[in-house]
Amino acid sequence: MIRNSHLLKKGLQSCAVLAALGVGGLLGQTAESLNMILGKSLVIEYPSDVREIKIGDTGVVDGSPVTTREIVLDGKGVGTTTMIVWNKTGQRTFYNVNVELNLEPLRRILKESFPNETIDVHSARDTITLTGIVSNKDVADRATSMAAAQSKTVVNNLLLRDPGSEKQILLRVRFAQLDRTKELQFGVNLLAAPGNNMIGTTTGQFNSGSVSGTITVPPTAAGTTSTSSGSSSAGAGSASSGGISSSAVGNAVTYTVSQMLNLFALDPKLNLGAFIKALQNENILEILAEPNLVTTNGKEASFLVGGQFPVPIVQGGATAGAVTVQFKEYGIKLRFLPIITPSGTIKMHLYQDVSTLDYSNAAVLNGFTIPATANRQTETDVELGEGQSFVVAGLISNQEQNALSKVPGLANIPILGALFKSKDDKVSRTELILVVTPEITMALGPNDPRPDITMPKAFLKRLDPKDVPQTTGKKGSKSSN
Repeated sequence: MIRNSHLLKKGLQSCAVLAALGVGGLLGQTAESLNMILGKSLVIEYPSDVREIKIGDTGVVDGSPVTTREIVLDGKGVGTTTMIVWNKTGQRTFYNVNVELNLEPLRRILKESFPNETIDVHSARDTITLTGIVSNKDVADRATSMAAAQSKTVVNNLLLRDPGSEKQILLRVRFAQLDRTKELQFGVNLLAAPGNNMIGTTTGQFNSGSVSGTITVPPTAAGTTSTSSGSSSAGAGSASSGGISSSAVGNAVTYTVSQMLNLFALDPKLNLGAFIKALQNENILEILAEPNLVTTNGKEASFLVGGQFPVPIVQGGATAGAVTVQFKEYGIKLRFLPIITPSGTIKMHLYQDVSTLDYSNAAVLNGFTIPATANRQTETDVELGEGQSFVVAGLISNQEQNALSKVPGLANIPILGALFKSKDDKVSRTELILVVTPEITMALGPNDPRPDITMPKAFLKRLDPKDVPQTTGKKGSKSSN
């Protein structure tokens, strides 16, 4: 009895050992890996006849045998599951099936959109991960947006490429303006004083100057009279016309001329005078400005050479009547924003303004003289290659003004009619051009020569030690009496 118990105990131990060996063989079995695309099907050709198929998660993969040795798998959802296949002899095979998102359309779109970037796409369950190196943050953000259309969860592991030193862009602007004005004026005013009574003719076109003088001629009538300048009167021994006043004292007559033109001629014997306006004016205004400005790629820069002038502003509301002062800029103003495109060209937004003070159109307010400004302004967007020039603005303006004044009837007399006419002809021509030239430049090296302005005379010349006067005597010496 005891012997049989001992044999039974050894038998149980042997079964435990065999069971342990069987389980160990099962746990040590290797599984084949299968990768599938969501929504795609896969056919497995099994080497022997299939008896049974078991799938761990049918929500990820669904499989069925179509023949004794072919199994069809369909990707149902993103994830990983296990499939076990038994043949008719009882042997089994394990498969680890991984179903991923279809990333090929996304890879193709990223390659077409960013051909010069390195972007890799991976997926784990329903998460898309982007890896690689891109040139800037804008590319990384756009790639993430494209991936978000394929999955709800996107992990952006893109790194930015080290750009090194930023490129510097130098903008050279050449602004040139030429104003030419030519004016021709001609007119004649006649004056006569028969019997010491002044008469004359004028077209009234030109305003005479304020030059005055006194002329004494032999009298034609006795008496003492006086008239005021600019009046028109007639009387015994006195008259005035066209800004000429006369007075007779004894045997002398004094004429005061307060509205002379350019030329004045008087014959005392004939009592006949003429005021002649004959002027020819030619004015030329040249403006040449060449501002240069440097900035980094994608950063706006501005430049102003000029100043500010005060403008009084009358306040309203609770502070009605109070006057405050605001300052407005004038001069040469430049502002531009350059961007270097992937093709190597320079695209920029440009604003250029050249203004000068114009006191001829100034306004006076409460004793303040507020000048107007003459502006030449342009704002545009252009795209140029490095070193190329472009005329972004230009103007040609011609103006002609002709004014003719004449005395009716007398001006139609042949030859002598020219004395009763006056004319004022004015011709002006304006030419303006604005040229821009962008360049990509680098900073000067430590040993490169520095640009400088040539001075007509030496300014704050550096002293050499040998030019410094030396003091006589030795330091620390003592004198004895």
